[in-house]
Amino acid sequence: MAQDLLLVGSVPLETPEEVFESCGRAIGEYLPAIPDGETDERIWWINMLAYRVFHGHPDIETVKRPPRDANGVEKWKPAVREELWEFKVRPGVQEVKFGEPGWRLGYAKDAITSYFVFKTLRKEGVIPHNVRFQVSLPLTNSAIDVFFHDPADYPRIKPGFEAAMSAEIAKMCEKIPPSDLAISWDCCVEVMDLEADLPWTPKTNMLDRNAAPAAHLTPSIPKEVMVGYHLCYGTLGGWPMVSPKNLSMAVKFANELVARSGRRVDFVHIPTLDTLDESYYAPLKDLQVGGSRVYLGSIHAMGDLNRFRKRLEITRQYLPQFGLAAPCGFGRHQPNEVPTLLQEHRKAVEILHQVVK
Repeated sequence: MAQDLLLVGSVPLETPEEVFESCGRAIGEYLPAIPDGETDERIWWINMLAYRVFHGHPDIETVKRPPRDANGVEKWKPAVREELWEFKVRPGVQEVKFGEPGWRLGYAKDAITSYFVFKTLRKEGVIPHNVRFQVSLPLTNSAIDVFFHDPADYPRIKPGFEAAMSAEIAKMCEKIPPSDLAISWDCCVEVMDLEADLPWTPKTNMLDRNAAPAAHLTPSIPKEVMVGYHLCYGTLGGWPMVSPKNLSMAVKFANELVARSGRRVDFVHIPTLDTLDESYYAPLKDLQVGGSRVYLGSIHAMGDLNRFRKRLEITRQYLPQFGLAAPCGFGRHQPNEVPTLLQEHRKAVEILHQVVK
């Protein structure tokens, strides 16, 4: 039952080395890949794009930024949704373009630096030899729709952003062996939109609009790279930011993403709420993701392990085989909570092995 756990991204430690050592030693034997924790600016996920990519771009106007703190010091990290950055494309701009292909968004630079630490620690045995290096990237609508509230801006900025993202991935594959790389597409804003939580986005053809970027970005990723999708309910201001009545929309979205990917999809992550309502899990029977490994974001509310076991037993009625993960990254947790979170993962996989025999 190897590779039964998935880490979806952020870990609130200061350096990739600390993340690799902590996660590698605690749960590395159960992981297909290990992320660098999205340390520093990336710990606040897409807000890094607002701070170092969109803000100051000559074709983009900053409409709103997080307010200063109580002492009047600038702040770029929003504490709640109301403090999120907001932008719009300047009048007259037909297409926003991003310079320095391969480097402009910052993902390739950070990945290449972290990979050196990763392969060094793997050589030393801190990370198991068969574990890949994982890079988590926001799918297009997650990167754009929460910051740009005018749908008329979308066709003017998304093609340029996708070109920049494709260049970042190409640069990673140039500097990191593709057979050693895993890419996880983060899809949080898309899920929130599909659950009718973004009032400014168009409300027609929603599934098509949110899944379309998979067809733009995924097919060109080399076949040697492990690729997956991380669906999420969000944590800004507290998890979950949306609480759907069942997994129906998440299943439909996962099916659509895989169908549009144009290549093998190795894993799909679907978050779950803390409920014993069987109708909530029932849509899992409709998953059509081919050979993709399904990871359910069920590792939360672990104070009652009997209840956790019951959730897994109910889930198995509709999805016989699955792995486990947290519902989201750990980025909104405190560093001193990380050891407990990792131990919860170990306990969760032990219970999984008892339930799924």
